[in-house]
Amino acid sequence: MAHPFPRCSCSRLLLGRSAAILFLGLGIGFAPVSSSKALAQVNPFAWFEQFFRPAPNRVTKPAPEYYGNEPQSHVERPKSSARRAAHKSPEKPVEKSAAGDKPHIEPTFFVAVLGDSLGQMLAQGLTEAFEKRPEVAILRKAKENSGLVRDDFYDWTKATADLLASNEKIDFAVMLIGSNDRQPLHDATGSHEPDSPEWKEAYIQRIETIAGLFRDKKIPLVWVGLPILKSERLAAGALSQNQLYRDYAEKAGATYLDIWETFADEAGQYSLTGPDLNGQMVKLRAADGIHFTKAGARKLASFVEPAIRHRLDEVLPKTEPGLSSGVPGNPPETGEGAPSEQNVSALPQGEAPTPPKPIVGPILPLTAPSLATNGELATGAKEAGAGGRAAQNLIEQTLQQGKPVPPKPGRADDFSWPKP
Repeated sequence: MAHPFPRCSCSRLLLGRSAAILFLGLGIGFAPVSSSKALAQVNPFAWFEQFFRPAPNRVTKPAPEYYGNEPQSHVERPKSSARRAAHKSPEKPVEKSAAGDKPHIEPTFFVAVLGDSLGQMLAQGLTEAFEKRPEVAILRKAKENSGLVRDDFYDWTKATADLLASNEKIDFAVMLIGSNDRQPLHDATGSHEPDSPEWKEAYIQRIETIAGLFRDKKIPLVWVGLPILKSERLAAGALSQNQLYRDYAEKAGATYLDIWETFADEAGQYSLTGPDLNGQMVKLRAADGIHFTKAGARKLASFVEPAIRHRLDEVLPKTEPGLSSGVPGNPPETGEGAPSEQNVSALPQGEAPTPPKPIVGPILPLTAPSLATNGELATGAKEAGAGGRAAQNLIEQTLQQGKPVPPKPGRADDFSWPKP
């Protein structure tokens, strides 16, 4: 009896081959007609052969026509900011235009501000006031907690003399001091209480000495008086000191500036708030009743600013289009439409050049009486002949004598009946 395994193995082998051929035939039968071109270029048995043959040593790259374009190689994404910076293309430096850069202007006009802590705030306000004038430099020479009484702490007479003897250029000076001077004054003769004759004598001498030092150097000095203070006792002392500044600083050549009422209310009392430079109600004074806020310091500087600008215009006059530059050796600028020398020479003989158009017209007062062309006041027309006499008679009859004017026929005041 024969063993069954050989026959069974043969039948299984035949069955497996038949199934593979049948499956392959079905795959070919169901293949779409539109893919015939692709099947002609790609081996349709590749998926089947991979089960029966060993893997090749290299993978065959598909034809480029199958993908349309050459596949791009994969670029790994940077993982850190340093690697991103390495892959980033270098940026071109941005060049600043020379037209946008403001030229640097060296200061040529120097204002020295002296005094105590109030003087420091005044210097701060003046610095803000002249921030658009780079040719003006504000020299902050004030000393906190100083005064004219305690020369043992800071001797202003000596400090002023040393400042003016140095090589530092000063074109204008401002002094605001005295908020710490309501205390005894000590000198070689002893200690003197405020407002005593000895105290006033020594205090006046120091005022005159400091103001005289600037006068001798021909440097304009504005001595600013103390503002109104919250404390009644300190306010009374400040008024007394302001009177000394007014009398003796001006006597020595300085200009006194009173700011007392500027920081008071309508009743003349101390006020914490007030209008700023824009007219807005803001806080002008500090809580201690002595010092200023930033807005107050700016308002304080606005009262000193005109004197500085006036002096500045005298030393460094501003040039405007159509006006003379004011600098020796420089010709005046020609306004728009003003003929130059070449244009005047090119004009025909006998033809006068057109005068330049003035920048502003004449000043005409609004309250002055009107004048006629001959300079007389503009009045009623002069009486002429019989017509003028008739008008005068009419005025006398109606206004002086009260007689009615006889009506004229056909006028509105003619109430007579028409004649038949």
